[in-house]
Amino acid sequence: MTGSGYWPSPWPAEDGGPRRLQVPHGPHPGLGLAQGRSLVVTHRESPGTTMTVLRDPGEVFVLRHTFGPEVVSWVEQIHPESLEVLRRTPELPAGPMWPGGLACHADGSLHVVFGNHAHRLTPDLDVLASATLPRQRPYNSFVVLPDGSLVTKDFGGPRPGREPEPAEPAELLVLDPADLSIRDRLVIPEPSIARLSADADDVYVVGDTSLFRLRWNGTSLRLDRDLRAPYRTLEGQTYGWDAVIAAGAAWFLDDGEGTDRYTGSFTGMGISPSPLHVVRVALDSGAATLTEVCGLPNGLIANPPLVDVDRGIVVGFDSSNGVVTAFDLGDDGALSPRWRRDQHHASHLLLLPTTGELVTADHDGARMAEQAVVLDIATGEELARADSGGPLQSAVFPSVGWDGDAYLTSFSTLTRLSTA
Repeated sequence: MTGSGYWPSPWPAEDGGPRRLQVPHGPHPGLGLAQGRSLVVTHRESPGTTMTVLRDPGEVFVLRHTFGPEVVSWVEQIHPESLEVLRRTPELPAGPMWPGGLACHADGSLHVVFGNHAHRLTPDLDVLASATLPRQRPYNSFVVLPDGSLVTKDFGGPRPGREPEPAEPAELLVLDPADLSIRDRLVIPEPSIARLSADADDVYVVGDTSLFRLRWNGTSLRLDRDLRAPYRTLEGQTYGWDAVIAAGAAWFLDDGEGTDRYTGSFTGMGISPSPLHVVRVALDSGAATLTEVCGLPNGLIANPPLVDVDRGIVVGFDSSNGVVTAFDLGDDGALSPRWRRDQHHASHLLLLPTTGELVTADHDGARMAEQAVVLDIATGEELARADSGGPLQSAVFPSVGWDGDAYLTSFSTLTRLSTA
């Protein structure tokens, strides 16, 4: 991770880093299921878990929170195999509830953005600095730029159990990583529900109707007038979620409206009349192309697709209709169907590139049980399946571990996947 604002670990932040590629940094052996190994599951109750990140070898940190309209968050360091809590922070002020973010910074500290608060922690989980962010709304995580600056923004969507708030254009904040003071701030033309993405000093924002690019020059954040890409072009189509920056494009899924209806599962919760799409926005021209995931109405997602650049495969999903579809990526950026599965997946994805193992989930609504399902990304073949130990469909973040393993998180459960 040369030139990165992140700590040099296999997984220093959500989705592995700001481009949201959902792959580890450096070599990872994979689970090795195609070589005859069997899946081993370790889990524990862990309400309000959002993500795991890795810092130094053997160090695994977990971001958790309470529930309700106003919440607190905290960070735990856990044993990498048993999942036992080794130490934790005090309760960190958070505020309005929406899952936030945790990252291991290049300066050695850990940063948390949750609710309308930001915190800087030592690796021993002592609090170094805290700040209250200006809007009385949740800020849904952050990205770290190469100079170490943190960039965050307020969440512009409805939240479960609350009356919808008036939509207002999103404001991006650039925070100093040491004292969390505001270095710069910029309001974009639209609300944004998705989390930020970044590639070097370029920050990408999926707005309510358009994709925006902002550029950081070390002192100020400026809107790139050459890239404002409208993507909502169909009747009944709704807003997009987090963008993956890969292969010269920003990739995301649309039809995000309705995610506030989550009741432990997204199955059947979609309200968008237009079928759900993989959206590709070319970063040179701003041209947006849409490819249907399954062609069914009332689709719903809350998370990004996955782009395997080396294999030329893009994976999208529809959490309301219970479909996962893979596409071949052509040289011109066009997508053609490769394989399709009926599977109730909702969380972020995880690719183990060495083995081509794609870590997914499948929620069984009849049993109220989530299963971990490992697929061959090339064929869609199911390599292994096992209960994760949790009742809720995950809408949050998996990660790799230190020993050819992986972690799954949900609002109820923390799970480790390994093999024997």
